[in-house]
Order: sequence, then C-alpha cells, then structure tokens
Amino acid sequence: MLAKWSRATRHLWRLGAESNLKFSTDLRVCPHRCYAKVAAAVAPNIGHLEKGILGGHVVQLDKLFLSKPFSLALATDSPLRMDEPQYEGIKRLFLKLMMFYSKQSKHIRGANVIYRRIVSQVEKPAIYDVFNLEKTFKTTFSLLVLHTWLCLRRLKEEGKEGVERGQYLYEIYNHDVELRVSKAGVNLLLTRWMKDLEKIFYGNIVAYDSAMLPEAGQDELQNVIWRNIYSEDGSPLPNDAAALRAVQAMARYTRREVSCLSLTDKEAIFSGNFMFTPLETGKPSSKVGR
Repeated sequence: MLAKWSRATRHLWRLGAESNLKFSTDLRVCPHRCYAKVAAAVAPNIGHLEKGILGGHVVQLDKLFLSKPFSLALATDSPLRMDEPQYEGIKRLFLKLMMFYSKQSKHIRGANVIYRRIVSQVEKPAIYDVFNLEKTFKTTFSLLVLHTWLCLRRLKEEGKEGVERGQYLYEIYNHDVELRVSKAGVNLLLTRWMKDLEKIFYGNIVAYDSAMLPEAGQDELQNVIWRNIYSEDGSPLPNDAAALRAVQAMARYTRREVSCLSLTDKEAIFSGNFMFTPLETGKPSSKVGR
C-alpha cells in the first residue's frame, strides 16, 4: 500500500510542479464524502530542504513559536474580516425565500471563508521559507491537509454544529484538490487519483490526532510531520541537524496553532474571521484580536 501511494503521489507532484498550478479560488461544495469516516493509513510524502532564508535573513528556527498562544480572531475593525451582508426589507425577504439564510447556506458560506484562510496561509512564500520547504504540489498539498486538520479539530470542539460545518469544509477542500489534480492533466484516472489522495488525507489526520493525545510520545508529532511532509518514502527522521530544526519548528508551530485556535471564539471560527499566525515576521499581527 505504501508503494502504491508513493507512486501515485509522485506522479501528481511531478505534474503539479511542471504545471506550476495554484489552488482554485472557485470553491464549491460537492457533498459525497465524509471526513468523519477516517481509515487509519500512513501517507508517504516527499520534502526538500533548502536554505532557511526569509526576507534576506537567516531564519532562527530554534527561537520560533515559543511565545504564549493567543486568540487568532480578527479585530472588529480589521479590513480582512468577511462579515455576513446585512439586508433589510424586501431584499431580505426575497433572500429568505431563496434559502439564503438557511442552515445549509450559512454552513457553506462560513466553510468557504475558513477554507480561504487555509489556502491563504498555505500559499504564502513565508511558510516554505521558514520551514525549509520547496514549493511543489506535494508540499502544498501536505500543508493544506495539515491546516485543514487544524480547523476540523477546532470545529469539533463546538460539538454537533461544529462537526456539520467541518463536513462542508472538508467537501470544499476535496473539491479544490480535485480541480487541481484535473488541471495537472489527470482526467481519465481522476477517480483513482482522488481515492488515493483521500486515503492520504485520512491517514494524515489520524496520525496528527494520535500525536496530540496526552499519552503520545514527546517526539511523536515531529515524527509524524516528518513522514507526512518532509520524507520521501516514510523513512524515520534522519540524524541531520538542519532537518531536525525545521521539523521541530513545524511541530511547535502546529501545537501553538492548536492552542491559538482553541482560544479563538466560536463566532470567529464559524465565520472564518481569523488568521493563522503570520510567518513573515514571526510576530503576532496587529490586525488580530486578543
């Protein structure tokens, strides 16, 4: 199974790199899969270590993501907010009749904004510079899975309503990946490729969840991150100082984002009015509410 997934993903990574494609901003919902049905699997992934340079300066990985977690909610006056439109009178009545204010419509709009936040963080050059990653189809996909898991984990904390919104978020994620694979030139075997990527997604989130359990080993999260994002064949983390620093930094980043998202209120999470920790400066954004 590992060999099969490795061949499948390597083919996609190569196509994505050659096409230099970006994730689509045309996000729609195709409800046919359920992220709650998780099958345990391990995802072999590839990574490449580069110079840790950001803005012309060497990144001090050992000093990143050690500060106290805080809420990621955007301030009420932030220009980055995407609030629900407020209509009155006949327009509101018409939209109500058109199911604009239905539970499903609200879930779809909220999940779309959440997913835009995910893609925004994953497509920033800084995330590749900070964590010593080459931007390829593989690394972008792997980081997308990681950040989608972060949001699904936070949504689950809100119970049934959060799980429902998480389902729509997963469908939007899945549709976006499907568009990217299709644009990379995989059309005749698209269903097969998507099934393989779906297994990789499930395997990754199972591994992340397990690594965050209280009884998990101290190094389990960094080992999972190595296998899911950096490793070419699922091999153990090598005895390499540069690789170890990068993986440990991403593990700290992941744990810190989990804590920050837990401190972010329900309204901000459900509406998507939050921003992941900025990586350009390594400091909290002034546009983020505390």
